[in-house]
Amino acid sequence: MNEIETLVKDDRVHRDVYTDPKIFALEMEQIFGRTWVYVGHESEVVNVGDFVTSFIGLQPVIVSRHTDGTIHVLHNRCGHRGAIVCNQDKGNTGKSFRCGYHGWTFRTNGELLAAPLKNGYPDCYDLAKNEFGLVPIKVANYRGFLFANAGDDSHGDCDISTHLGPMKACIDAICDRAPDGELDLSGGVQKYYLLGNWKTQIENLNDLYHPPYSHESTVNEKDGRQFVRRPGDGQGPQIIDSNLKRSIWDMIDIFAFDGGHSYCGPLNMGESVQTGDPVFDDYKSALLAKHSPERVAEILVEKFHNAIFYPNLNIQLLSNHIRVIRPIAVDRTEVRVYPVRLKGAPEEMFHAVVRYLNITHSPASLIQTDDLEMFRRIQVGMKSHGTDWVVFGRGFGQDVTEGNAARGFGTSELAMRNQYKAWRKYMCGAN
Repeated sequence: MNEIETLVKDDRVHRDVYTDPKIFALEMEQIFGRTWVYVGHESEVVNVGDFVTSFIGLQPVIVSRHTDGTIHVLHNRCGHRGAIVCNQDKGNTGKSFRCGYHGWTFRTNGELLAAPLKNGYPDCYDLAKNEFGLVPIKVANYRGFLFANAGDDSHGDCDISTHLGPMKACIDAICDRAPDGELDLSGGVQKYYLLGNWKTQIENLNDLYHPPYSHESTVNEKDGRQFVRRPGDGQGPQIIDSNLKRSIWDMIDIFAFDGGHSYCGPLNMGESVQTGDPVFDDYKSALLAKHSPERVAEILVEKFHNAIFYPNLNIQLLSNHIRVIRPIAVDRTEVRVYPVRLKGAPEEMFHAVVRYLNITHSPASLIQTDDLEMFRRIQVGMKSHGTDWVVFGRGFGQDVTEGNAARGFGTSELAMRNQYKAWRKYMCGAN
């Protein structure tokens, strides 16, 4: 592990962390295999027999609603010959899953229900053991967000509250936006692949240094603003600086926490949501029916833009969507983007989110396609032997400690340094 530790310095990381397949394999074991990983949302498995398939790193899993109403996360691997049992993204299986290879059948809590021609197995086989079923994985639910931990109790964080820490406030913020206090993530998903290492996507989410350059084509040349992102906004966020002496992005703070988590402040930088939009006014009325005016005003304050729950979840508050990062290989990653429906809000708000994600995340979209090209260029550039180090020095030595958080100015690379601080701890076996 000493060799791994030398790959991360306080302000830079070695290029091998993006390109070495052996390091990638160790990440799947030490990070994804031993800490809490987001696997789905309870709104995707509302009814008994509902399921979605997901991944913990490279490990395929099933999230299912059992007959007693409990939610289970199960290894998606038959206890007989190892085939994937559930081969669909989502659906309803009734009361059981059946392996298509030899017909072994499992309850929705993972227990083996039936093995055809069972008498063919000798008495030394106890088919009631967990190893012959769909082996269960620890699962925790925080306000509908489901996290699973595939490690044993001697590794990683065994308490979801401790793992999330102050980041629970970010989940609270988006859930409280719903008049009914709950979210629905069952409204579809966009999937895309990037030709790069999974960490480049995680790094990018709170990188406020890149938008004026990577996303220059998405702004209005007259005022440097991007398009309006949601009902009620009078104008889109400022992307290009109007004052060359100080970047507007540096007016947005970055906050970093133990475990690799971080969030950045709102892009609208205090600009209030405008009234007069009929959809927004209906939404605000729905909130007022449940809360006091003071509480509604508090709920509508933009508390953050991107929140990163290391290692694989991103919540964006401005545009009501989440992003899930799935490593596939050292140079290949899948990203899933889910529009968020705020329960109790006008349906038009959800439709606006879907339209927004089509603009920003579809194959012919703005914004995300810019980032994907940069991720590809990073992966190609890492093959150069010009230098061995990737530098995250912006703002280095200027971070301010505030309670349990480190705070940096907007274009600081604090979030990335914080991710690699956690990466080094996980990779070297520290809980």
